Amino acid sequence: MSGGPPRMPAPVCLIENAEGGLRTVESALDILRGIQQPVVVVAVVGLYRTGKSYLMNRLAGQQSGFALGSTIESKTKGIWMWCVPHPSKPGHTLLLLDTEGLGDVDKGDSKNDAWVFCLGVLLSSTLVYNSRGTIDNQALEKLHYVTELTDHIRIKSAEAPDDDEEDDDEEDSKFNRYFPGFVWAVRDFTLERKIDGRDVSEDEYLDFALQLKKGLSKKLVTYNLPRQCIRNFFPTRKCFTFPFPTSAKNMTNLDSMAEADLCPDFRDVADRFCSHVFAESRVKTVQGGHKVTGSRFSHLVKIYVDTINSGAVPCLENAVVAMAEIENQSAVNECFRLYEQGMGDFSKAFPTDLGTVSTEHLRLDGLAMQEFQKRSFKDEGGKYMTQLAEKVSQLYEKLITLNMEASEKLCRNLLLDLYGPIAGNIKQGTYAKSGGYEIYCRDRDAMVAKYRQQDKKGMKGEEVLEEFLQEKNAEANSILKADERLTEADKKMAEAREQAKVQEQKAKAEEQRSQDLQRALEDERRSQEERMRRLEEKMEEEKRLQQEELDRALESKLKEQKEMLEKGFKGQAEIMGQEIEQLKKEKQQNQEDKPGFLEKVFIPLAEIGSNVLSTVLQFKGMRKMFK
Repeated sequence: MSGGPPRMPAPVCLIENAEGGLRTVESALDILRGIQQPVVVVAVVGLYRTGKSYLMNRLAGQQSGFALGSTIESKTKGIWMWCVPHPSKPGHTLLLLDTEGLGDVDKGDSKNDAWVFCLGVLLSSTLVYNSRGTIDNQALEKLHYVTELTDHIRIKSAEAPDDDEEDDDEEDSKFNRYFPGFVWAVRDFTLERKIDGRDVSEDEYLDFALQLKKGLSKKLVTYNLPRQCIRNFFPTRKCFTFPFPTSAKNMTNLDSMAEADLCPDFRDVADRFCSHVFAESRVKTVQGGHKVTGSRFSHLVKIYVDTINSGAVPCLENAVVAMAEIENQSAVNECFRLYEQGMGDFSKAFPTDLGTVSTEHLRLDGLAMQEFQKRSFKDEGGKYMTQLAEKVSQLYEKLITLNMEASEKLCRNLLLDLYGPIAGNIKQGTYAKSGGYEIYCRDRDAMVAKYRQQDKKGMKGEEVLEEFLQEKNAEANSILKADERLTEADKKMAEAREQAKVQEQKAKAEEQRSQDLQRALEDERRSQEERMRRLEEKMEEEKRLQQEELDRALESKLKEQKEMLEKGFKGQAEIMGQEIEQLKKEKQQNQEDKPGFLEKVFIPLAEIGSNVLSTVLQFKGMRKMFK
């Protein structure tokens, strides 16, 4: 499908370790910029040498690709990506991110580990945490990075107005709106999944491991913190427990072993894991529910890495604003080029009538605006839409002028050619005799008839003819006065007929101008109606995306509150109840505010655009026609 991922035989490095920080790889960003499909982003994080890369190769449908290590040395450095067509969602790209193993003793940089984990959360729509053994307290202590997310990620800008600032607890409660789904993949799991002697599912096993303990002692607070963070931050949780894939002696050859040689139970879990990721992983979205394409994702990566390297804390709100500005400006430029190229090709056929020019202008303007609506997002205040409309309007005004100039030149040359024999007769004195005026009128009328038979004279056809006949009026009067056959009464009648013809031609020119102008204004009115229809659809779509974002957050909070009540954590349930009420208020406000926003911002902008363009047509582009 157009706009999909290029064929990538192997993954490439997206973010590499650099001296003093991280660095994006430009060639990888170029790959992303060419992907216009929505991306489903799956990132795997975990301690080094826990077999993360194998899972990513399975998701890519390949036996090898992401490096697998058979020694104690960590193989993956930085963050690597692999873009493949989504196996079950046509028109979507599956973007796999394999991150550097956490806790690598050779690296010895805990700060780098924290940022790698943070980027895995920020960039993914599904975060796979890979570990070995069991989910016990030691395993959760190793996942301390999740407790540090509040130090490394902000939702709202630090420069937000004071009356909009929220305390840290309120901001933390909103993480589950924007964070990815969480999947815990437990490798080399050998225990029986039993709780109180009862067989339990993998998800029940995870929920049991994440149960909180009552009490406020320092030890209990430390025990509960990583569990509470996982429960509160991630909107969904899923667990898969993988047995050993093969015997210990064959583990070093895992990347070269045939699928059939792996343990059947391991293959079964791996198949279920892949099926879950393919079916349940959502398209990557950002604040406001806006879907992320490969192109937008490239900006997101660059923004977050640059922010981290600057020493600042990545902010979801700032990242979305910055990404929207880049994408919207790019959309303006690309969509204007679409219009410019189309009208440039069309202008090769100049001159033509205004109706034809207007029809083609509206067709290409509609295509440009339609494409802009697809590519733009978060265009608050209609800034970029207005910019595109202004660029189109300015070029259209120039093209109208060029079309009129081409029409005037063609018509003038055509009349000079057709009038050539008459001019020759005047020079030879053919009409300077008795009855010469009648011959002159017959020749001139024949010339006018031939002129009108010519097609594609353009916008100035009748006007140039009117001007030309006015210019030749002195010659006609001279021939009339010299004709001895005509009496004075005949000459007066002839003069009256000449004046009548002049007025008739003037009326035709006025009629052409009036019809052209009315046609252009009517076409513009229809264009504005179509533009408003698209704007309303765009606003409804953005409103729907925001509602879906709030619905998912509300569903997650209600589920967690129910579990807290069942486990006897009344205090936590009450706090969550307040968060739920706040979410419900936001949903109601979102439903009520959006129509007003459309009415206050977009409709006046569209009306201004209509008035401006109509004024351009009437007083700038058309003024020469009324001289």
